Amino acid sequence: MAIFVDETTKVVYQGLTGSQGRYYGLLNRDYGTNVVAGTNPRKAGTDVDGIPIFASVADAVAETGANASCIFIPAPGVRDAVIEAAEGGVEFIVCITEGVPAHDEAWFYNKLRRDFPSVRLLGPNCPGIISPGKANIGITAGHIAKEGGPVGIVSRSGTLTYQALYELKLQDIGVTTCVGIGGDPVPGTSFIDCLEAFEADPETKAVMMIGEIGGSAEEEAAEFIAAKMTKPVVSYVAGVTAPAGKKMGHAGAIVSGGKGTAQAKMEALEGAGVKVGNNPTEAGELMVEVVRTHGWA
Repeated sequence: MAIFVDETTKVVYQGLTGSQGRYYGLLNRDYGTNVVAGTNPRKAGTDVDGIPIFASVADAVAETGANASCIFIPAPGVRDAVIEAAEGGVEFIVCITEGVPAHDEAWFYNKLRRDFPSVRLLGPNCPGIISPGKANIGITAGHIAKEGGPVGIVSRSGTLTYQALYELKLQDIGVTTCVGIGGDPVPGTSFIDCLEAFEADPETKAVMMIGEIGGSAEEEAAEFIAAKMTKPVVSYVAGVTAPAGKKMGHAGAIVSGGKGTAQAKMEALEGAGVKVGNNPTEAGELMVEVVRTHGWA
């Protein structure tokens, strides 16, 4: 199941004819992403600024060879859109939409694992994925990312993803791939999925991981890092001052019974040998130190 994207990734935008899908689809195409199609059953045969519109993902795949999709469908239609993409033959589904019902997420997450094990889902409620200079699928601003660098980024937070990219660019440090996994309770792709991919990627020399309060994903990632990772990892966990028992931002960012706190996550990561910053800027500085100490930039 693919995580990385590049010039060979052919993307069909589900929702390209909508205002948001059109805006980001064309923006990503202008960045250099190979946007080959859009879908809308009522507008098949038309185009959006030269990008052909098909009735279904299956039709788009048959005509263009698309191997990835990006979903900008409103939340009530996401469940069907995800399955349409999987049945249509793409290998990688990026779902930007927020507000997807948790029971829908759980349903299509498990259906993909059971019936379409070769399909990778990223999201929902995520900024997408960018491999700077190669491809950008989602809503990340391409100009804030420097290409050709040694750092891989994985983040639950969208805005902190952007800050991490820009903090490194300001220090003239590039990124191999930046993955926003989203902060919903049932993400299609996990920290561990991305850490495993970065560990195996010869171009990625170090990893920045941005977490937040709620759930146990960061603690599970810490266990994986301690057992499997040979590359240095730098982290920041958002929500140090968040009150227990309150929902903060993402649906997954809920602290209950003293579990899922930022402090507990930071301690788990530090125990796994991760360098943990107290704020996003400090995490960026720690990564700069790692990169320059090893002579990677």
